[in-house]
Amino acid sequence: MPWRTVLRNTTLRWNSRGGHVNDAKARAEEELRRVRLAEFGARYPHELSGGMKMRTSVARALTTRPNLLLLDEPFAALDEPTRHGLQMQLREIWTALRMTVLFVTHSVMEAVFLADRIIVLSHRPAQIVLDESITTLPPIRSTALRTSIEYMNEVRRISDAVPAVTEAL
Repeated sequence: MPWRTVLRNTTLRWNSRGGHVNDAKARAEEELRRVRLAEFGARYPHELSGGMKMRTSVARALTTRPNLLLLDEPFAALDEPTRHGLQMQLREIWTALRMTVLFVTHSVMEAVFLADRIIVLSHRPAQIVLDESITTLPPIRSTALRTSIEYMNEVRRISDAVPAVTEAL
């Protein structure tokens, strides 16, 4: 909400669930630290970059400690360096909190970097074309992984399933 600060936007979900104001503020501050935005709590949305807005959204979702985090193309509109940084952050958050993350993307490279399991859907009506675990990559991913042979082999393997989707268009 453009009239609320980053901190107040981050407390929104907690407050809507009937949480205490002090608890909401403490939880929001904790999650803003987790997404590296602690010093931006007093800023307004128009003062943030696209990546910072996305991190604020993730912090807001995390305040309620969900078991499942649903993200639909969250990094699609971001430049590549920002997107890569947020992908690293998302893996760190997932590792720390051990929640299930359902991440929708049209980028095979993004899917391979982020996922432990990838499901590729066909065009309408959506049907599962591929449901595979990513077992050849290490559980802790680094930026250097993006240029490794193992990573590129996984991208190629998953990409091979994608033509079945595009041929239907």
